[in-house]
Amino acid sequence: MSEQWHKFRLKPKADSLLPFGPRAQSVPGFSANCIPKSALDFGLNFRQKCQKHWCYVTESFLFPFLKEIFGSEDSRIGTPVLNPWHRKDSSGRVKRAWVIPPISVSENHKRLPHLLVQIKSDKQQPGGVIYSIKGPGVDEEPKDIFSIEKLSGKVYLNTMLDREKNNRFRLKAFALDLSGVPLEDPTDLEIVVMDQNDNRPLFRQKAFTGRVVEGAAPGTFVMKVEASDADDPETDNAALKFSILEPKARDVFRIDEASGEIRTAEVALDREFSMEVPENRRGAVVGRVPVQDKDFPGSPNWLAKFTILEGDPEGAFAIQTDPLTNDGLISLAKALDYEERNRFELLISVQNQSPLELTAPKPARSLATARVRVADVNEAPFFKENPWKGSVSEGAPPGTQVAHCHASDPDTHQAQELWYSLASDQDRWLEVDPESGLVQTRLTVPPRATFPGGGYAVRILASDNGTPPLTGTATLSVEVLEVNDHAPFLLPAARELCSRGDGLLLTATDEDLAPHAEPFSFRLGPTPMTGNWTLSRTNGTHVLLRPQGEVPEGLHVVPLLLSDSGNPPLQREQLLNVSVCECDEWGSCRIQVAAVAGAVAGLSFGALMVILSSVVLLLCLVLLVATWERARRQAFRKGLLGGSQDDLRDNVLNYNEQGGGEEDQDAYDLNQLRNPDLFPPPSPLGKPLRRRDAPYAFAVPQFPRRMPSCPSDIEDFIHEGLEAADSDPSVPPYDTALIYDFEGDGSAGGSLSSILSSVADQDQDYDYLNDWGPRFRRLAELYGN
Repeated sequence: MSEQWHKFRLKPKADSLLPFGPRAQSVPGFSANCIPKSALDFGLNFRQKCQKHWCYVTESFLFPFLKEIFGSEDSRIGTPVLNPWHRKDSSGRVKRAWVIPPISVSENHKRLPHLLVQIKSDKQQPGGVIYSIKGPGVDEEPKDIFSIEKLSGKVYLNTMLDREKNNRFRLKAFALDLSGVPLEDPTDLEIVVMDQNDNRPLFRQKAFTGRVVEGAAPGTFVMKVEASDADDPETDNAALKFSILEPKARDVFRIDEASGEIRTAEVALDREFSMEVPENRRGAVVGRVPVQDKDFPGSPNWLAKFTILEGDPEGAFAIQTDPLTNDGLISLAKALDYEERNRFELLISVQNQSPLELTAPKPARSLATARVRVADVNEAPFFKENPWKGSVSEGAPPGTQVAHCHASDPDTHQAQELWYSLASDQDRWLEVDPESGLVQTRLTVPPRATFPGGGYAVRILASDNGTPPLTGTATLSVEVLEVNDHAPFLLPAARELCSRGDGLLLTATDEDLAPHAEPFSFRLGPTPMTGNWTLSRTNGTHVLLRPQGEVPEGLHVVPLLLSDSGNPPLQREQLLNVSVCECDEWGSCRIQVAAVAGAVAGLSFGALMVILSSVVLLLCLVLLVATWERARRQAFRKGLLGGSQDDLRDNVLNYNEQGGGEEDQDAYDLNQLRNPDLFPPPSPLGKPLRRRDAPYAFAVPQFPRRMPSCPSDIEDFIHEGLEAADSDPSVPPYDTALIYDFEGDGSAGGSLSSILSSVADQDQDYDYLNDWGPRFRRLAELYGN
């Protein structure tokens, strides 16, 4: 009989299954004759082999041994049958219950449902037995993993298992009769999940950092890396093996496959250099590569010569020898771009500038590796096009799109924002959207003729928010497109034609530029008077006007239709005033009337009537204003002197004086007004004083010194005084002619001005009145010395 091997997972306490233990000796029918020799050899060393947790036994050895346990020979043909409640042997003695070994099932089992085991009870009754199981995986979380057929006792696996989540399940098995009465005590049923290698090992951290001094001895400890595997640690599935993947690192370090310890290899650690250089720094020194030479310092035998062997195909680096330290200076021959390439690994060799002596030992070529990392710095934005071109039609309204400028930021690894602005926009008729770069008109576009060369140039800026913020510039060239918005016209609009002449050469012009200008089209207007004239085209701007037959002398109005070459073309109807006259031998008109008529050529009768009416209306308006002003002045004069014939005088007022008061009864001396020649004005003493309250540039107004002899001239005298007062810059505009009452000579009461003084009025000094200005000049003359 061929032997089949079955794999069982046994706990260290599986001594109850030993064939030579105390329990195995009491198994009925158990003898060495039914055990093959290979099984006997296995049984002798069973205790030692069970210490390994996994044991492999033959079916020929276990079948007679487990026959009484399983209770059936079905174990030979497939599903094992367990009889956990077996207690009696053939002699009828009561035994202890067997310890049921764990039932093993592999995780990730895909054929479901999968039959695990079948349990049976010794107390088989004619009515049958009902089996059930309870515990985690059945009616406890996680539920519905296992199930059992009630009548047959077969236990099934319903879902895939994951050993990393649940490595074993402990269930309770029950045997009941049809009425629900327990036939047996509950027994334990343990299901063990067998591990599969379904998890990759993981390092405990992403990066491990170790340090070691330069020139360290081989075998120096650097660091230890650690990893873990979620598989069963007691199987080979969780056994880890460490290795270094990078080939160049394996030349420098060694790693223990089992422990993960990294140590230095036999090569020296002074041959690798790490350097960093910012991008776009042409000519910058990247780093130094130190060397040692035992020859005399400064001699040709001591100087080193460096060469870059690998890692620089584009020639971006250069290396030179420092004559003072003999180190290799690595510098940038070209500017580096971080976005294109940010790491370089240079293989450098060094040798003496002078060849070695033939007797000197020839060592191996000395090599070193320089790892250069390019640092990312902020770069200015740039425009893909420079200059950026745009166009707009003249007369375009505000908000018309001119161009859509777009800039790019070379710093692709930095999250930056761009905004746009305009510079050197002198006319300020453009604006740009700061976010999108859309350039639009801010004002109505001026005519093309106002721009030199028909274009307008501004600088557009693109700025980022990097550190530090940078700005890129470009030129926006805007072409102002010509628009056909002017019709052509004749220049001049009046001509002279000799009665015996051949014709007139007419010229037209247009304020627009090409292609909306010449060539022009000339046609005669559809009026009867044009039947006496013909047009002959000379070129794009000139046409010959000829009379048909004899044309009478005088002014002739010829209507013409002029159109340009624009799209669409514009047309103008213009009247040409042709003065036909008899010319002299030099071709000039003898009658100047035609010339005079030509001077007003182009004006219709209606226009002339409007002009004449405007002139007449203006003259009438001026005359009306002058008449009203004269009437106003006369009314003013009558109001000043044409009042009541009664004398103007003030009544004597009672001031409630104390001590008798004054007895002034005379108001005016009318003789002075009626006979002004008899009372000449007093002459001022000395030269006139200079005013202190007015600028020196103002002239002192000249009042009339001589009173008019005729009473009828009093009105003129007063008006002259008013005009003199009005011309005085220091007099307020509300000043009028003042009339003073004459109170006579002397007064019984003292003057009010003496209240604050202990002396009489004649003792007062009134010379200070001369300093008060023209308004007090008269008072100063009366009271001054």
